[in-house]
Amino acid sequence: MTLIKSISGIRGTIGGRSNEGLSPLDIVKFTAGFGKLIQKNTGINKIVIGRDARISGEMVRNLVVGTLQSIGIDVIDLGLSTTPTVEIAVPMERAGGGIILTASHNPAQWNALKLLNEKGEFIDDEQGKMVLEIAEELDFDFSDVYSLGKVEIDNSYLQKHIDAILSLELVDAEAIKEANFKIAVDAVNSTGGIFVPALLKALGVKTVYEIYCDPSGYFPHNPEPLAEHLTDLSNLVVENEADLGIAVDPDVDRLCFVMENGEMFGEEYTLVAVADFILESTPGNTVSNLSSTRALRDVTLKHGGEYYAAAVGEVNVVNKMKEVQAVIGGEGNGGVIYPETHYGRDALAGIALFLTHLAKKKVSISELKASYPVYHMSKNKISLTEGMDIDKILDGVRDLYKEENHSTIDGLKIDFENEWVHLRKSNTEPIIRVYSEAATAVQANVIAEKVINDVLSLVESNL
Repeated sequence: MTLIKSISGIRGTIGGRSNEGLSPLDIVKFTAGFGKLIQKNTGINKIVIGRDARISGEMVRNLVVGTLQSIGIDVIDLGLSTTPTVEIAVPMERAGGGIILTASHNPAQWNALKLLNEKGEFIDDEQGKMVLEIAEELDFDFSDVYSLGKVEIDNSYLQKHIDAILSLELVDAEAIKEANFKIAVDAVNSTGGIFVPALLKALGVKTVYEIYCDPSGYFPHNPEPLAEHLTDLSNLVVENEADLGIAVDPDVDRLCFVMENGEMFGEEYTLVAVADFILESTPGNTVSNLSSTRALRDVTLKHGGEYYAAAVGEVNVVNKMKEVQAVIGGEGNGGVIYPETHYGRDALAGIALFLTHLAKKKVSISELKASYPVYHMSKNKISLTEGMDIDKILDGVRDLYKEENHSTIDGLKIDFENEWVHLRKSNTEPIIRVYSEAATAVQANVIAEKVINDVLSLVESNL
């Protein structure tokens, strides 16, 4: 059993003892803590909730709704929804905050409470710490019977979200319709199975091949949209001679594509392609996290903009985007953040923008991919002994490479001329994650192995 308490929410495996897994007691106390924070910070007694289709969703939903009612908060329940849909609903409903019941790309035994502020954006570090503190103390009174919150079921936000996307100046539904795309979709049996086909229909796509689009919550494969988990989608694209395949994670904030030959477009390149399209007509700056591909920087510079890197985590990317007034940003895991919709990763907006880009280019998706700088990424980890001073180890590596360009805003990133390496410590286990990128897969692995060996040498020598 696992329970992880972080600044942006609470996630864990369903079952087990309280404070060891995501038990009903944990769900209640953290929901109550968040609700009280919203009341204190905003004075608004209204919270929007929505959930993905995972098996535990209904149970978690019932506990969350009842808890919010018990402290006098009205609930707008969107039912089966997506993370970006809840994010746009919070300000539209003038609510004090939102809770998304999803463990994102985690397997079926996981669930989580993702917490949003009154803007529909993830709460920051200070607010997250306050939620944890209030939840542990629970030093407040619950509402009497005449002051309980009310519940409103609102099924209108699927259409409202689609309408918001169709209204974007850069989304051209007519161009998409004329392209006559044939598209395969894998929604891992979650809410993308409702939202993605509906969006494609609204965009004028007539031929859609659906696989795993039944929102039953029984994930047919690992729900993280990586190449090794999407072989069925790749086969479906090839067998039907589709133009492309679309895959989303269970809460529809991550997006990746399969090319017409069955190969992956690359989740790192989802943001690159969308940014290329945005920057063609809207010059400006871009932001991604430190572990994302250098190709975004290259595309940004090509269009005359400035690229900025943020610490890993959506809230950090959003804060940096606001600071530098970025016109597009996101994360290399297929997360597209387009401020014209809202400040949150939105696979649905990403689909509409990408398809418009592809339709107007009048090329195949593989030809589009070939137009971008070629980089290959390697992802590794170093397991260390419990209690080891990882910060001291990273300081030692920094000293070894002090002559190279480097950043310490999130672990240690070393920028060489033709490649980079990013080392980050895990917040939940004694490991260092090592990301590297170079022009070839071999080069990416070589530079990663070199830095990993440096770390191990420092550990053996006790720094």
